[in-house]
Amino acid sequence: MTVVERGTASRGPATVGLDDALRALRASPGGDGAGPAPRLVAATCAAPALDPIALFAAARELDLEAALLVGPSDGLALVGIGRAWAAEASGPGRFQAAAAAWATLAGRARVAPEDLPRGVGPVLVGGLGFTGRPPADAAWAPFGALSLVLPELVFARTRGGAFVTAAIMTDGGPGDDAGDRSGDTAAPGRLARRWEHLAARASALAPAPGAVAARPVVHDLVVAAERPDRVRWDRTVGLYAGAVGRGRLDKVVLARRVEVAGPTQLDSVNALRRLAASAPESTLYAFGRGDRTFLGATPERLVRTEGREFATVAVAGSIRRGADAAEDAGLAARLLADEKEREEHGVVVEMLRASLAPIVERLEVGRSPAVLPLRHVSHLVTQVAGRLRERAGILALAERLHPTPAVGGEPRDLALELIDEHEGFDRGWYAGPVGWLGADGDGELVVALRCGNVAGRTAVLFAGCGIVADSDPEREWEESRAKLRTVASALGWLEP
Repeated sequence: MTVVERGTASRGPATVGLDDALRALRASPGGDGAGPAPRLVAATCAAPALDPIALFAAARELDLEAALLVGPSDGLALVGIGRAWAAEASGPGRFQAAAAAWATLAGRARVAPEDLPRGVGPVLVGGLGFTGRPPADAAWAPFGALSLVLPELVFARTRGGAFVTAAIMTDGGPGDDAGDRSGDTAAPGRLARRWEHLAARASALAPAPGAVAARPVVHDLVVAAERPDRVRWDRTVGLYAGAVGRGRLDKVVLARRVEVAGPTQLDSVNALRRLAASAPESTLYAFGRGDRTFLGATPERLVRTEGREFATVAVAGSIRRGADAAEDAGLAARLLADEKEREEHGVVVEMLRASLAPIVERLEVGRSPAVLPLRHVSHLVTQVAGRLRERAGILALAERLHPTPAVGGEPRDLALELIDEHEGFDRGWYAGPVGWLGADGDGELVVALRCGNVAGRTAVLFAGCGIVADSDPEREWEESRAKLRTVASALGWLEP
């Protein structure tokens, strides 16, 4: 990666505007002498500490493609706006294809300044579908099998400050180094003006200090379609449990797809605010494309990488929350002692251990699960971390881990065959990896759970349950209802 300006304590991202920074990069000498392949030019400047949801809303008001990621662990919030470039692929080789394409582009990019905080600068944001096949459901058509987008504008809020990065693609030809034949010459000014407009609008949309961020709302939503229905659910749980009991597999996950419709347009932005308030321990995410917004708040990290260090987590085994502290404590104790839930959780932990052991020099696995209390359900969780023998990049680890038994099953191939045969719908990005990765190939991916695909007056909601030998259809149905309630209540539907 060619860097033409280095930020220091006295001269950093705040000293020039986006327009000037981009024009200086495009006009600067340098480069790797490569041929006329497209070249990325990206400049980062200091930005005001905007509300990420308000900025996402401002972008969607202009019908712009936008992505939102707000993580609970490291204080990082990202908002991507527009599309400068994208890695899009399908099939078994999609992870490698996306990683290679991004490495090639980032490797010959012009980026200024360097030494920015983690997550700041040109990043890809997006997701990978659960199966890797092109979408068969129209609701997933804008999202694709794998779509990792380099936004034209990326806002990053970190514990150390806020930044905005503008990215443009040049033609990469000889004139590119001279700055006179580099594609859209108006792009720097256009992006700078767009950023000024979006920042001003986000400031206007942000909740006032001390004000309630999300308004209460109750919709008279009706179920327009449901797959599987209750009869088929009971039958399929029995089928899966029987397969586990006969030793064909250890676990398989059965999911529900519930399409609801309301009398008025559903408010995705208000739903995001309600999710942020009700699920602060989860990663908030939203991807707006065309008239659809895929949004949710997931408690499950797939993988985080930074150099050779990585972290993941096993999340499996669930129980509802109690009505008061005493009942809640009793339910948590029951969850920890429940053999069925411990068995389901153990399958995920062992899969992570077996998948990672061949490529690590250090692996740390929690000795026993803890209870993670969410608003509507509690989960068993075991933290897993370690150090890789060789730096691999986040997509290489994601390919090894996805789908975990928490969302697919074990053995993986047989579980996926059963899901394809009996579940009855296209999962799309539900239960797939979503997140971000930087120019160095590192980043963070979470599992797209507690989610909905919203468009106009309709939303498609998803939830799944792990089925083992002694799974009870009634109990699993109630568990799925509790999981659906996270996004359903954010949209204003009280009884999924």
